[in-house]
Amino acid sequence: MPEPLVRTPLYDEHLALGARMVPFAGFEMPVQYEGIIDEHHAVRTRVGIFDVCHMAELRVFGFGAFDFLQKTLTNDLSKIGQLGRAQYTLMLDDDAGILDDLIVYHSGDLEYLIIANASNRVADFEWLAAHAPDDVELVDESDRTGLIAVQGPQALAVIADLAGPEWTAPARFSLAEATLDNAIPCLIARTGYTGEDGVEILCRASDAAAVWRLLLSFAQVTPAGLGARDTLRLEMGYHLYGNDMDRGVDPISAGLGWVVNAAKGSFVGSSRIAEIRASGPARRLSYLRVEGAIPRPGSPILHEGTEVSKVASGTFSPTLECGIATAYLPSELAQTGTELEITIRKKHVTGRVVSAPFVTSTSLSAS
Repeated sequence: MPEPLVRTPLYDEHLALGARMVPFAGFEMPVQYEGIIDEHHAVRTRVGIFDVCHMAELRVFGFGAFDFLQKTLTNDLSKIGQLGRAQYTLMLDDDAGILDDLIVYHSGDLEYLIIANASNRVADFEWLAAHAPDDVELVDESDRTGLIAVQGPQALAVIADLAGPEWTAPARFSLAEATLDNAIPCLIARTGYTGEDGVEILCRASDAAAVWRLLLSFAQVTPAGLGARDTLRLEMGYHLYGNDMDRGVDPISAGLGWVVNAAKGSFVGSSRIAEIRASGPARRLSYLRVEGAIPRPGSPILHEGTEVSKVASGTFSPTLECGIATAYLPSELAQTGTELEITIRKKHVTGRVVSAPFVTSTSLSAS
């Protein structure tokens, strides 16, 4: 029998709002409330809030924490030496396969907080624990942590109202403490997955419902589900683990070489990365604009009648009002302007390779 789905601390809040619930990464999550397109536009124009309590929070601390993570992750941890700073990074296996993409926060002296994908929570913790030296400790704080994303051009104004006049928003990819409504202690991370400015609120799991209700007390705030989260992130070309990358893909092929810092010295997978960089990847993650149909994961992609790939991620872009997709294409076809055929429900439509992001004008790009 399949494992029962886990419910986040906000499950009852979603039911009260009439959300349609679906299975996702072992959790029962809201895919939409009033509708994906309306929720998408709410984030692009005002504020949307997302339940991301399903994400994993792993604490790494000890005298050897920096050296351990520097050798385990791809990015250069010395760049976030200041307390409160954060960075996007990857964890690889020895063959440079992507185990997970992460955000790492320098959360305290000799301490780092890792936000990981829900589907990889157990595997990530076990991988880290298996490689950690004796002077490093790991704690899985996921079950006792609530995480709510607040995204959109008016997001910071909402948080500032709740945090009070003395509070100052952190810089991008930084953490700051806040007490919301003079009652609820939180950490506010200036990060997100939508391409809009905004934050992610870390709080006690027991406080998550109260924070959710506080946010919904603002008229400009709209609850948004997984559907809008996917359309928003794909418009920005942001990767989704399990679709756009996994253990069978290396960072160079995935277009994530910018978070692989060879100058810092050796790390897990670095030898293989050097080989791929020297020879060039055989395939590259590419971005396709599709007219006349909505591409879905698994849709075949053809060049001159021969199948060359399948859609990795695909959806309708509410901003552009057309189909958008990602796919791993042979490097010789992964050039801007290349036209390919995509088979969607027995219909052949044209997909044209474009540069990412699909949407270039957002509150984040303007800030």
